[in-house]
Amino acid sequence: MRRFELHRDVDATGVSGTGVVAEGVEFTNGYCALTWRTLNTSVAFYPNADTLVAIHGHNGQTRLVWID
Repeated sequence: MRRFELHRDVDATGVSGTGVVAEGVEFTNGYCALTWRTLNTSVAFYPNADTLVAIHGHNGQTRLVWID
């Protein structure tokens, strides 16, 4: 299991801001859990990190940064 953060350089939607906007964990089976560091937060699960980045990466404007 390893932890990660989403680092957003450009806030394309005007919702989450810039900087560290979310944090998460990748489990040993590849699934990822993600929670947003915004006022109205949520938790979501993705089958892998590639899918998570495809949805939330905004064409490179947001990066997944591994902590562990």
